[in-house]
Amino acid sequence: MSVDTFDPAAPTAGVRMTDAAIKHARRQLARAEARAVRLGVRKAGCSGFMYEIGYVSEPQSNDTEYPVASDLSVFVDPEALPLVQGTEIDLVVEGLNSVLKFRNPNAQVECGCGESFGV
Repeated sequence: MSVDTFDPAAPTAGVRMTDAAIKHARRQLARAEARAVRLGVRKAGCSGFMYEIGYVSEPQSNDTEYPVASDLSVFVDPEALPLVQGTEIDLVVEGLNSVLKFRNPNAQVECGCGESFGV
């Protein structure tokens, strides 16, 4: 048995994006005329929580900011932070389809389609 401790000051505890996800986010931000990605979660799905991605110009008042590139940040909803701390966002291309995948070290279970997770 192991115990994980949530330390918001830990340098590796933030939210990260792969190069592929950063390129995708830049294209989406240009279309939306926004400047940052906002990550949140909501109770839904077969495993408990679903990720929510938004493209925004400004953070909400209590969001935590994680710079993922010199020109790109991810804002995280304060209620979602304990659930997504340490997550890596990747863009996976499968044939003609592409999808954002979340590698979340806090997720104990994920549904078969990868749309929801539980802690």
